[in-house]
Parts: sequence; C-alpha cells; structure tokens
Amino acid sequence: ELFGDFQSLARRSTQGYPVADIFSNEDGSTTLEFALAGFSKEDLSIEIQPEKSSLTVRAEANTEGDTQRRIARRSFQKTFVNYDSNLDLTASTAEFHNGLLSVTIPRKAEVQPVIIDIN
Repeated sequence: ELFGDFQSLARRSTQGYPVADIFSNEDGSTTLEFALAGFSKEDLSIEIQPEKSSLTVRAEANTEGDTQRRIARRSFQKTFVNYDSNLDLTASTAEFHNGLLSVTIPRKAEVQPVIIDIN
C-alpha cells in the first residue's frame, strides 16, 4: 500500500508546505520561521495588509520541465492574521539565511493613558 499510490502519498505528506514555526520572543515580538530549502531570496515575497492585520509570505517556483521535484521549491502562499492587533506589522523585518526565512514582528508600543485637565 505504501508504494501503490505514490502521488496520493506525496500530496498527503506535504500538506501545509512549507513548515512554519511561530513563537513569541522575550521582548513581546513574534517570529515566524519557514523552512525553505531550495529557494533563493529572490523567489520570496512578503506582503503586509495593515487594514486586514495580515502578513502573507509567498513564493513562485519555476519548475517547468522538472517532473521529479515534488517537495522542494513548490509554489506556496501562507497568510497569518494578527487577530489581537497587538503587533506592528508595518515594522516587520525579514532575514533569509541557509534556507530559513525569519520574519520578526514587533509588539505595538503600549498606549499610555491620557489625563485630561478639567477647566
């Protein structure tokens, strides 16, 4: 059964591609890490839509004529939404090194209470 329907097995084993890890840092920022072996920095794009509180990471892989590669360098798009609106998406930074894309999103500055003088 393992080798009978390889196409189906390959699709099931790569769902959720690419592997992503999301964690909070000590300073309150959040980091998204993506394992992207086989990609170059030029293949990747990151789009932020502040009005939707979303960040989208995507890649378009050019695999024309290459029928052997099914996992590495597949096109993908992943969108993450900051439902709590506690992160400053527009101040995000990204770094790509040795196949690991790290996107760090700082926490929004705490809003200080405003004291209103009564006349």
